[in-house]
Amino acid sequence: MNNQRSIVYGVLAAVALLVLSQTFYVVDQTKQAVVIRVGEVVRTVNAGPDDTPGLKLKIPFFESKILFDKRNQALQVNRQEILTANQERLMVDAYVRYRVNDPVRYYKRLGGDQTAGTRLNPVINASLRQVLGAASSEDIISRRRGALVGQVRDNLAQRADSSRLGLKIIDVRLRSADLPEANQDAVFDRMKTARQQEAARVRAVGEQQRREIIATATQEAETIRGQADAERAKIYASSFGKDPSFAAFYRSMAAYEASMTDGTTMVLSPDSAFFRYFGKGPAGQ
Repeated sequence: MNNQRSIVYGVLAAVALLVLSQTFYVVDQTKQAVVIRVGEVVRTVNAGPDDTPGLKLKIPFFESKILFDKRNQALQVNRQEILTANQERLMVDAYVRYRVNDPVRYYKRLGGDQTAGTRLNPVINASLRQVLGAASSEDIISRRRGALVGQVRDNLAQRADSSRLGLKIIDVRLRSADLPEANQDAVFDRMKTARQQEAARVRAVGEQQRREIIATATQEAETIRGQADAERAKIYASSFGKDPSFAAFYRSMAAYEASMTDGTTMVLSPDSAFFRYFGKGPAGQ
């Protein structure tokens, strides 16, 4: 009799524990939950300003809860091949960071964290193909990679909003964007040739500009020099016109300076007019 009573008490205790476990549940502050009754969402927990985490109640056996993380989550995108605008094939590895901001829509559209990755991959791949497919392989690999990644993020965020997926796109990053091994040598050679051609073009333009600058400067220098010579001649003429004897004296001094250099031998008559200013008097008299 006692054994039967113990069995009954044990069964009742087990049933009570089962009922309690199906009635009470805890939602951590980093989590949010949707409560489902017969396949329909009836309420959310810790998903809005009026919801709070902690110990919660639900109807046992009729209601179930699904927890979602409120923090940013990372999703590794399947490696895929993308055909760029210049008809090059790139193997792209990317990952996305997102946050669930509407757990009801997230549950209805994606089914939960276990299936979200599988359903999000095609959406992410579509954004990658649309943006990167319109750019050249050189832009993706080096020159405009950051700007293109920003465009992918904006495109994906727009798709997520329009599809009402219940999540917010935080960031998109390319882990790698590599050429297939069979194409690497040919593409790198073409890129090298293009850079060499660009360098040659820049050097040619620079040389042409250098020649134009030198020609312009030479022309301006000749113009200034001619103007200075004309001004000098004008000043000399004005000065010489005021005193002809000074003019003759100045020209003779200039002739002496030009002709009497070291090692110069001159054979002239002592009474030559060339030496008239070596005599006495203002006119060599």
